[in-house]
Amino acid sequence: MAKRRYLFFDIDGTLAAGGYGETFIPTTTRMALDRLRKAGHFLAISTGRSQAMAVDMMHDMGFENMVSDGGYGVTIDGELLGITPLPRDKMIALVRECQDKGFPWGLQVDNSTTRLAPDDRFVDFTHDVYMSTRVVPGLDPEDYPEIYKAYVACFAPDEQQLETLNELPWCRFHKEYLFVEPADKAFGIRKIMDHLGADYGDVIVFGDAMNDVSMFIDDWYKVAMGNACDEVKALADLITDDVITDGIWNACESLGLFEPVDE
Repeated sequence: MAKRRYLFFDIDGTLAAGGYGETFIPTTTRMALDRLRKAGHFLAISTGRSQAMAVDMMHDMGFENMVSDGGYGVTIDGELLGITPLPRDKMIALVRECQDKGFPWGLQVDNSTTRLAPDDRFVDFTHDVYMSTRVVPGLDPEDYPEIYKAYVACFAPDEQQLETLNELPWCRFHKEYLFVEPADKAFGIRKIMDHLGADYGDVIVFGDAMNDVSMFIDDWYKVAMGNACDEVKALADLITDDVITDGIWNACESLGLFEPVDE
C-alpha cells in the first residue's frame, strides 16, 4: 500500500497543452487523474489564474480543490475559502504612476472574468481576448477596498519606467501588456495543507513555467514537465516527459502513485 500524497498541478503546460483558446487536456493526463483519485490521493490545481477564470476547467477535470490567483486564492471541496488581495496602498500608487506617465491600465477588484478600465485605451492597445474588459468612466482604485490584480499595457522594456513595479509581483504573458498579480503558489499550498492538518512533506507539485518557481521549494517533492523552462528544471526532483507526450502519466507511474493508498 502507498502513502497518501497531496498533489498540486499547474494548468497551462502541465495539465493542459496548447495556447490560450486552443487548450486541451491530453487523454493520458485525464486517465492519470482518474487513477490518482481512485488510489486515494488528494488532488488540487495550482494556478496563477483567478478562481473565476479557472473554476470551469477545475470542474471539467474533476477537481474540487484549487490554489488560484497565483497562490492567494484557496478552494477546498468546491468552496472558495477566500482570496488575499494585493497591498492596496501599493496598487493605488501603481495606478497613479500609470496615470501620470500615460500607461493604459485595468484592475480586477472582484472574483470575476472581467477587468475594469477607465477608458478604451487598454483594449485599443492590447486587443486582448484573455478576458473581457468593462469600461468604468472615472474609475478610481480608491473606491475599492480590495484589489486582486492590475494590468498595464506596454511593450517591454517600457515597464521599467514604472518604479512602483519594483514593490509588486508582476509577469508578462503577452507582449502587449503585463499582469500585476501574486506569484507565490507555495503560500496557497501551505494554507491548504494547514487547513487539512497535513504534512508538507507529503506534497508533490507539478509545473513548467516561471510562475511555478514559487512552488518549487525544498518543503516538498517537485516534478518538472519535459517542456518546462530551465529555471523550473533546475529546481526539480524529477523531470518527466512533455505535457503532450504522457508527461503526467509517466511521472505518476514512476513515482508509484497509482498504487492504492494505505488509509
